Amino acid sequence: MATVDVTVMGAGVFGLSVAYACALRGAHVRVIDPNGVAAGASGGIVGALAPHVPEKWGVKKAFQLESLLMQADFWAGVTELSGLATGYSRAGRLQPLADSAAIALAKERAVTAAEFWGDAAIWEIIPVGDAPWSPPSPSGMLVHDTLTALIHPRAATKALAAAVTVLGGEVVADGATQGRVVWATGWRGLEEMTAQHGRQVGAGAKGQGALLQFDAVGLPQLFAETLHIVPHFDGTVAVGSTTERYFDDPFATDRLLEDVIAKARLLFPVLADAPVIERWAGVRPRSRSRAPMLGVHPFRKGEFVANGGFKIGFGMAPKMADVMADLVLEDRDRIPDDFKPERNL
Repeated sequence: MATVDVTVMGAGVFGLSVAYACALRGAHVRVIDPNGVAAGASGGIVGALAPHVPEKWGVKKAFQLESLLMQADFWAGVTELSGLATGYSRAGRLQPLADSAAIALAKERAVTAAEFWGDAAIWEIIPVGDAPWSPPSPSGMLVHDTLTALIHPRAATKALAAAVTVLGGEVVADGATQGRVVWATGWRGLEEMTAQHGRQVGAGAKGQGALLQFDAVGLPQLFAETLHIVPHFDGTVAVGSTTERYFDDPFATDRLLEDVIAKARLLFPVLADAPVIERWAGVRPRSRSRAPMLGVHPFRKGEFVANGGFKIGFGMAPKMADVMADLVLEDRDRIPDDFKPERNL
């Protein structure tokens, strides 16, 4: 049996993306997760790959932009190896503008988007038009951006696992850690670090979403009043989600989700009669700094951590995996200081 060069603890999008990036560079990887692939937040259903607002530019937004622009090639490679669909599509997004003040702000952001995004994507103000697939807009105007993409989180995570195995890696429920070890264990991992540190390093934030049977394949995402409406490749539309700092059951859906569904039907009448085919709940890992936590593990000598994806884990995954592979395989540190674990201690 070949020697394992890298062991990754956790088979969510962060762990599997690191394993995939290392395997592409020739490393023999082992991914261990007793709960299986996509058992946590990465098994969700919403999958909005939305950029931060193009203003007050900083390290986190620049890193996310680079990662969003890597998405197409990253997921195409995963599909080519695995033979499985990931649901990735860069179809853009539509957002309503409430009034003249919102329109003025959107115009300012169009200028900063051109500055920070360059020729990579467009942020523009357009009229609503007559198409039913559009968010309601009191002003009659919308923001349309072409940077926003979408993915089916559960499908993409399973495709990643398959791609890792095609590259000669192992994805198992149990096994020994060998070689360099990366901990990508989500919110439970953050809780473990909090217990070791004695004060909060990070925590879980529960999210709930629903999947409706409605074919809007190829259409842009809609975003209004904090709701994401995401049309998936399989003829379903995801709506979500909640953000809950306090919860009793991490995997139970409840009235909060029913409120989200009702709000989606009210805001988007085209979905009024679309049947709900799945309700989902899970817990997303949020670091204390709210930025991804990448680098040398603060409590496990000689090991590494990749955690804290929170709501942008899939959006950050390609770039995150690249810089983590540099660190793990080559001892080359390109991780921004804002993402270092010590920022949460």
